Amino acid sequence: MKNKILFVISLLFGLLFINSGLNKFFNYMPMPAEMPENTIKVMEAFTTIGWLMPLVGMVEIIAGLLFIIPKTRALGAIIILPIMVGIVLTHIVNIPDGMPMAIVLMFINLWVLFENKEKYAHILK
Repeated sequence: MKNKILFVISLLFGLLFINSGLNKFFNYMPMPAEMPENTIKVMEAFTTIGWLMPLVGMVEIIAGLLFIIPKTRALGAIIILPIMVGIVLTHIVNIPDGMPMAIVLMFINLWVLFENKEKYAHILK
């Protein structure tokens, strides 16, 4: 039962990041109308660096795909971890309204990391 729950959650998590990565290329999701000024400045800075958002988008797509596949889920969880840290920090500093969702996503990522801890054991020695 635990494996089925983990698969469904991992599938949704992976699809969320694939969607987020694709949006960085095709811009099909509208930006919220009400955004804090600091967040607007940060987003403008990120888009000024022409290669940054496509890089993040590619990492999100690749990690999302890896996260969905049980055999590569541990690798996907490690790859998406820095992006998750950035998401959580962004919500702590700039957009506290989105903090509950960011915490849930971070918890899912940490759960997958914990479930695959034996795969990381040789790295941590």
